[in-house]
Amino acid sequence: MCDVYAAKFNELVKIVERLRKECPWDREQTNQSIKNDLIEEAFELYEALEEDDNKKIIEELGDCMLQVIFHCVIKNQNGEFSLVDVVDNLINKLIRRHPHVFGEKQLNTKEEVLSQWDDIKQTEKDSLLDGIPKRMPALLRAYKVQKRLSKVGFDFEDIQDIFSKIYEELEELKKSKTKEQKSEELGDVVFSLVNLARFFDIDPQEALHLSVDKIVQRFEYIEKELNGDFKNASLSVLNKLWGESKVKT
Repeated sequence: MCDVYAAKFNELVKIVERLRKECPWDREQTNQSIKNDLIEEAFELYEALEEDDNKKIIEELGDCMLQVIFHCVIKNQNGEFSLVDVVDNLINKLIRRHPHVFGEKQLNTKEEVLSQWDDIKQTEKDSLLDGIPKRMPALLRAYKVQKRLSKVGFDFEDIQDIFSKIYEELEELKKSKTKEQKSEELGDVVFSLVNLARFFDIDPQEALHLSVDKIVQRFEYIEKELNGDFKNASLSVLNKLWGESKVKT
């Protein structure tokens, strides 16, 4: 089986290398020009996984794999590094961060494994917050920053303190006057809400996705009931249909 994996992977790399030589579009691409494609493909894979659609998962995993290989081929052609360097780095990292598997250390629970993983990662970083990408979706970035801070005791003592902080930030938002002030204070409110989600052990991004999905479903119900005609629908009619949608969707 390993021979089949190697052969197929080698075939894929050769195809990408050929595309870089013979396809005008592929030949002109740079790591910068295709960087956003990786994000798009990752979201499409995420959606396929949520739907648990194996046909889509296979396709989207392939698209994500293509992005990794494409970046490596470009870097290799520029004389910077190769796919082998990427794989070697990954192998070394996995072995280094799993001494309980590849070494003598004994760990018995997933909590011990995660704690060890974090400890090893921290020895590889200059700062506690290193490794959290600035371009990460803001909700997820806030969540990860808060989790890192909590590991060193920089955290609220109980959930009531978080509720108090949310009320405090909302009051500051009410008092803000300029757009810049409102933006800053609104950010503080959202950051505090993410903290609340963390205390509840809820992924804030997932929670927001569920809420948006719910709103979309309810609006689609209203849209269907009105046959897409909103021009003659009063606010009272819309509110009535909205109430119906909460029961029927």
